[in-house]
Amino acid sequence: MFGIEKRRLGRDGPEVSAIGLGCMGMSEFYVGGSQQESIATIHHALDREVTFLDTADMYGWGANEELVGRAIAGRRNEVFLATKFGNVRGPKGEFLGVRGDPEYVRSACEASLKRLNVETIDLYYQHRVDTTVPIEDTVGAMARLKDEGKIRFLGLSEAAPRTIRAAYATSPITAVQTELSLWSRDAEADVLPTVRELGIGYVAYSPLGRGFLTGQFKSPDDFPEGDFRKYHPRFQGENFQKNLDLVGEVEAIAKEKGCTTAQLALAWVLAQGEDIVPIPGTKYVKYLDQNIGALDLELSDDDLERLDAILPPGAAAGERYHARGMETVNR
Repeated sequence: MFGIEKRRLGRDGPEVSAIGLGCMGMSEFYVGGSQQESIATIHHALDREVTFLDTADMYGWGANEELVGRAIAGRRNEVFLATKFGNVRGPKGEFLGVRGDPEYVRSACEASLKRLNVETIDLYYQHRVDTTVPIEDTVGAMARLKDEGKIRFLGLSEAAPRTIRAAYATSPITAVQTELSLWSRDAEADVLPTVRELGIGYVAYSPLGRGFLTGQFKSPDDFPEGDFRKYHPRFQGENFQKNLDLVGEVEAIAKEKGCTTAQLALAWVLAQGEDIVPIPGTKYVKYLDQNIGALDLELSDDDLERLDAILPPGAAAGERYHARGMETVNR
């Protein structure tokens, strides 16, 4: 029996699978895998009723949207499709900054529709906030695309509470996406309370700490050349060992419960509220099945308290991104 739990994105939003599938690593940032395997993983996700797929125009300079488009061809009606705009890349992949001006919003959306080979994007996020453009102008442009039937629901990613409120006052916002995991708990302080007050859904990206919370990595040398985690503050120097020690404590609880460390970390995110939908990324069928298994893992109050004691907010050593990446996080 395959059917899985559903969750609603916000007070008035759509129902989606209780976990989604982050597709970023299929095209960039994480080394390994193949397009064939990635497409097989997306097909398996749909077969297992994990229908909430997340991509963005910057992943692989558009290659990830093209990959997802090929994978869902002939199965569009089974998919709740989310993509994002705003991070501008140059022809060699160089990061050119963030744009949210209305002209760019429209051109980015039309380019995404073409790459995905769909007529409508279900959930369209502003990936990063362009602080040089009033959020009302960006969201106004998104709302016009919605009126034209090019997108169904509006979202924001890594937006500060004041930005979320200003956007929401302009047009209904269905979902806000930020990082949330046992080692990235910043959202608990003000983003989560804001979206809950406004009735906006919350999508948790990197719920497995970019793979660190799976317990698979024991040394910085475990990351192949070209893997972006090699340059990530939490995966470097003393930070790596400090974080590894914390994950070791999580692993011990996972062993007691007879589950994988990844399942325990994902179950923790799911237990933070039924309005939260995590989107763990993978390009392998076996890890997708493991992630789905987290939906069956019941965590007691005692389990949650023990995890909270190991990794309270701010416990992880190192910033979420390197300095340039943190500059684009709207705080």
